Order: sequence, then C-alpha cells, then structure tokens
Amino acid sequence: MLRFPLIHPPLLAALGAAGHGARVLIADANYSHSTNVHPSAALIHLNLRPGLVTVEDVLGPVLAAVPVEAAAVMRPDDGSTPEVFARYARLLGQDLELAPLGRQDFYARCREPDLAVCVATGDDKLYANILLTIGYIRPS
Repeated sequence: MLRFPLIHPPLLAALGAAGHGARVLIADANYSHSTNVHPSAALIHLNLRPGLVTVEDVLGPVLAAVPVEAAAVMRPDDGSTPEVFARYARLLGQDLELAPLGRQDFYARCREPDLAVCVATGDDKLYANILLTIGYIRPS
C-alpha cells in the first residue's frame, strides 16, 4: 500500500517512465483520445461516467508526484477564459503560468512524440484539458 496521494498503478508506471521534458495530457470527456494523442503515449482511462473523474481530481495527485515546468491549456475559439483555468492556476502555484494554446495548436502539441501520458477523464466541463511538461528534480 502506498502512502502517497497517487495510487493508480498504471498512471504511476507511466509517470515513472516519463522524464524531463515529457508531456502529460489530462483530458476532458470531449477530447478525442484516439486521434489527438501520439500513438506511443500511455493512455490511462479514468473516465467512469460524465463528470467523474474530473481533470482537477487528477491534476492534484499528478502535481504531487512529478515536478512540472510548464502547463498549457486549450483556449476556446471565442477567446474566452473558462473558470476552471483559475482553479488550475491555484493548484499550479504562483511560479507556473498557464499558456493558452488555440485548439488546433493544442491538438498538434499532443500528437508530438514527447507526449508520454494521456489521462482520459470524464470531466464534462468544456475546455478542461491541461498539458503538463515534466520538469526535473534539483540535485541535493
């Protein structure tokens, strides 16, 4: 038994295999996990039903497990800012800004070979996707 906020074995394995610069997509229920993810990325299904599990539910434990050096979100076509972005910013902390990407640019980034993990959630909020870039652990 792990004494750690993240206990999902396939997700732990996928994150453990990813290194500095690898990307982790935590995707909402509307995201196309079959066409907008690099084929070598580990696909972790946590989408039990609409609204469960949310991106935010996954983001907290992932942030506790890996260092993150960058985070991108999918900007709505109308240029608006979804409310969930503020919650992500709070979880990420003051030192890490959310970089908004247009929808097609976000998809293109997620199809690149450095996408190591895609977590499919049941989050039914629109534009709830977040793409994390794993950082590094500073030497002691």
